Amino acid sequence: MHSIGNVYVGVIGGRICSREIGKTAFETGRLIAEQGWILVCGGMGGVMEKACEGSFTNSGITLGILPGNCRKDGNPFLSYSIVTGLAEVRNSIVVKSCNGLIAISGSYGTLSEIAFANLYNIPVVGINTWEFPVSENQDRRLDIARAENPEAAIELLKGFFKRNR
Repeated sequence: MHSIGNVYVGVIGGRICSREIGKTAFETGRLIAEQGWILVCGGMGGVMEKACEGSFTNSGITLGILPGNCRKDGNPFLSYSIVTGLAEVRNSIVVKSCNGLIAISGSYGTLSEIAFANLYNIPVVGINTWEFPVSENQDRRLDIARAENPEAAIELLKGFFKRNR
């Protein structure tokens, strides 16, 4: 039974991914479902689809915030979808809908979501994703926790959630 107090975790990453990254995304989705968390993503293919598949096939709830105007364009593992017609601009909505994010690999859309998460003070854990140089200027540094695998990413998010209750 899911309630209004559920945790929403975003999985962000590229629309196209390698088999290895797909396995990581699937396992991340499975672990999100195991926690009873709702998986939020951009609703398309690649990392998003594999994460949704991992969650959906393990009785999890998935929510896709779609870039286009047609619900049927979303991946087949979405429990629910929101059609935005906003293309990549919807990335801000994806991030704002989450309590925390896991970035897996990804391209410029993923980078924008990491930046939005930093802007909104939403924790981000990265697995094999963007690297950022340390900056002396804290106002210009993107903050992302690093995890070697999905299990470690989930544990890091649990820690963030406990500290921010």
